[in-house]
Amino acid sequence: MRILPSAVRTALTTAITLVGLTASSLPAQTASQDDLNALREQIRQLDQKLRILERSQEIKDETAAADAKKQAKVTFTDKGLTFASGDGANYLKLHGLVQADSRSFFGGKNGPNNNDAFLIRRARLIFEGGFAKNYEYLIVPEFGGASGNGTLTLLDAYINVNLKPEFQVRAGRFREPVGLEQLQSDAVAFFAERSLVSQFVPNRDIGVQLWGDLLDGTLGYAIGAFDGVPDGTSNASNTDINNEKNYAARLFAQPFKNNKDSALAGLGFGVAGSIGKENNNAGALTSGYKTDGQQTWFAYNAATVANGSVSRVSPQAFYYNGPFGLLTEYVLSSVEVRNGATKRQLQNDAWQIAAGYVLTGEDAGYKGVTPATNFSLVDGTWGAFEVVARVASASIDKGAFTGAAAVADLTKSAEEATAYGVGLNWYLSKTVRASFDYFNTDFKLPASAALAGTPVVAHQENAFVARLQLSF
Repeated sequence: MRILPSAVRTALTTAITLVGLTASSLPAQTASQDDLNALREQIRQLDQKLRILERSQEIKDETAAADAKKQAKVTFTDKGLTFASGDGANYLKLHGLVQADSRSFFGGKNGPNNNDAFLIRRARLIFEGGFAKNYEYLIVPEFGGASGNGTLTLLDAYINVNLKPEFQVRAGRFREPVGLEQLQSDAVAFFAERSLVSQFVPNRDIGVQLWGDLLDGTLGYAIGAFDGVPDGTSNASNTDINNEKNYAARLFAQPFKNNKDSALAGLGFGVAGSIGKENNNAGALTSGYKTDGQQTWFAYNAATVANGSVSRVSPQAFYYNGPFGLLTEYVLSSVEVRNGATKRQLQNDAWQIAAGYVLTGEDAGYKGVTPATNFSLVDGTWGAFEVVARVASASIDKGAFTGAAAVADLTKSAEEATAYGVGLNWYLSKTVRASFDYFNTDFKLPASAALAGTPVVAHQENAFVARLQLSF
């Protein structure tokens, strides 16, 4: 074991001092003044040598510490694999998300359109990194495909200039700042599938956004310009279908966020919206609004195009307190459409209320639940359990179904859908989660409905979705 020079110096100085004191206490005949002076000189020389030795060791320690800061660091935890420079200014984090689902449909009089199936809902490698502390990036390829069909797509790809928390600039492909549930990570939402509300807000688009957190993180803002995408969809073509741009903005307040002892610390509320213009673009209309079981319950006619203004407004809020969580939002989506000579401004809307309670007592949160223990038969621990419930409803403007040239597909579309869901989430560890969800969706048909075959809306949808998820 290496003894520090300071410890050596202290010990030797104490010993020499004791010798000196002993010598000074001897009778004059045994110790002359010259002997005492010589001993003091020896003490001085030893003290100086020890000081030099101590400083030399300090220099070696300082050099070793400086060299250690220059060495790259590699760490692997339940949050992913991280490569970082010694000073942390440059880094690369590798994350992953895999969701293996089972969908089962039952109870329909004529049977659903979709068959019972196993599928890979999502399979992602997530590359997160940064340079010089201020320049960040995110690249997310999706191997599961938008519907779990295995088609490789580029989900997210953006650069973020983080000058300070209050002022950041993001450019590339990312989520538009509109829907509260849509902005939440896919891995931590209450249910395996997002609610009907998320079908009426934009998903990922290509653009540029100014954003940040003000007032010590209690007020978040975002404002950006984007190519523009239909309700519930993403820009997958890497192009803009016209010269017009869509503009989105969001304000979200968490006024008690920093008061951890307050019962309102987990309260957040705000409003978001988008506005734009389309010019005779079929690609500016959604390919169809989907149920919790991912079946289409409303679609536009093939001849219908977006022709005019499009806008969305969404008041939204969440509240988390200990194991309890609540999320609610409303969206009004307005789109001007044309079918031949018929032109109409449609006002479609949707809302949801979702709640969860962690039975094992862990804290709920917008960023998910972290179990206090891992599931282990050997240790007798079971992880965390959360029960969830949701009610959501969506309505289509009646004008979509009326007139000589209806803009909706009357053979398979409903005017309204109301969905109820209950579920159980089992957090086996920080990285593994199992979900079991039951959904029931009722449909209201328009008076002019002319259903053909056995469309989804001809009967209630009863769906059971089970998922095993790995997220790190």
